[in-house]
Amino acid sequence: MNPKYSKLKNLTRPQYPDLPPMSIEDRAAQFSPFAAVVGYDDAVEETARFTDSMVELSEDEVVLLNGALARLRESIDEKPQIRVTYFVPDAKKDGGEYVSKTGIVKRIDEYENVLIFTDGDKVAVSSIIKVEFVDTEKADG
Repeated sequence: MNPKYSKLKNLTRPQYPDLPPMSIEDRAAQFSPFAAVVGYDDAVEETARFTDSMVELSEDEVVLLNGALARLRESIDEKPQIRVTYFVPDAKKDGGEYVSKTGIVKRIDEYENVLIFTDGDKVAVSSIIKVEFVDTEKADG
């Protein structure tokens, strides 16, 4: 140890009569890190989050989709199980994600242009890119 500082080694903290000594936890808190800009980390994380763009279907894909929707409309009383893939816009930024839903359509609301499933979920026809009929016999066997 440097001899210049040997006197400091044995000194105690200064005591003040009008100020009680600070606890070790409070002293340690003075040196803990803090966020200088509140919400900055959340903003960076949100910006880095990936979103898809909504694809535009080709004419052939539109014809196939319209055919599948017409088939669904004709067979809705038979309660076929279908799987739809559709676009869900992101609430916070441009883009969104494609999700799939499997279920039975209760009805097609022509006014709102949505499929209403038996569980109450609604899917906008304009956001659908694919409709598949699920063969329940193959799924069970």
